[in-house]
Amino acid sequence: MMTFCEECHEMVAYAFKSVTMEKEIKGKKIEFEGKEAFCPTCKGSLFVASLRDLNLKQLDIAYRNAERLITVSEIQHILEKYNIGKRPLSALLGWGEVTLTRYLDGSIPTKQYSDRLHEILNNSNIMESILESNRASLVDAAYKKCKEAIEKIKVAEFTDLFLENKIDSVTKYLLLNSFEITPLALQKLLYYAQGFNKVFNGKFLFRDDCQAWAHGPVYSEIYHRYKNFGYNPIDIAVSYDESEFNISNSEKEVLDTVIRNFGCYSGKILERMTHSEYPWLATRNGLNDDTPSNETIEKNLIDHYFEQIKQKYNMLSTSDVRDYSKDLFEKLFK
Repeated sequence: MMTFCEECHEMVAYAFKSVTMEKEIKGKKIEFEGKEAFCPTCKGSLFVASLRDLNLKQLDIAYRNAERLITVSEIQHILEKYNIGKRPLSALLGWGEVTLTRYLDGSIPTKQYSDRLHEILNNSNIMESILESNRASLVDAAYKKCKEAIEKIKVAEFTDLFLENKIDSVTKYLLLNSFEITPLALQKLLYYAQGFNKVFNGKFLFRDDCQAWAHGPVYSEIYHRYKNFGYNPIDIAVSYDESEFNISNSEKEVLDTVIRNFGCYSGKILERMTHSEYPWLATRNGLNDDTPSNETIEKNLIDHYFEQIKQKYNMLSTSDVRDYSKDLFEKLFK
């Protein structure tokens, strides 16, 4: 990779480093991790168009995170989830017909429009109500496709009610396949399993929400079940019969990856890791690390964060999770 160095007056093979950058947007200072190119000879800063574009993308991600604005990938997921086009959805919502097209091209939505999109992303009942109230704005074919998609979602949700609580199955799998796992570590592995399953398999592992406690994300029901072990490994007999669990092979692949790449760390190290990540930080909203809180970490925050991690590390398979866990550990402890 070559570029021109104005100080050396020649083409050089530039190097780059990660730096913390700051930009003010609408009166708010936004910090983000960018990349800066420099000449290996004179050490002066260099302009590289591709790095500029990358930094602009990182700034966009950081700003959307700070303002809790919907992302392009989340909007795309809405269209896929409800089998509807961008123009029909704009019409349903009473917006200009090119509004969603602009958002998909990278324009940043207002907070009001973003919140509306988050509502229909997370609640099919709201989407169904909008569909029926504004049916006249769609042609029959578009209405029928969206209606069928909503009905499929409802069937899936209804079926889930009759399955064993999925988090119990996942917890047992983690306990059986981890070495000396403490209650603290178990909570963090559940959290990472939830996030990475969403981005690799397209859905969350279980319905339960976690809370932003002082020691990181916590699934309270599981916490109370094993809290008497304190900081000691959970030492109980756990039986596992595959016929009793509804964990698919693709989900097991994610769980095995989480065990391999995060289960190797202690609960306290995993706590530090989650303390550095956006979902916990945003939900705590400036609270001191030791201040109690039972605020729910919204699933869309987890989805958004792990989707950005997948893109940043160019994760093509679950084995690529190793790059993130290793990088996160080195940033915090080296």
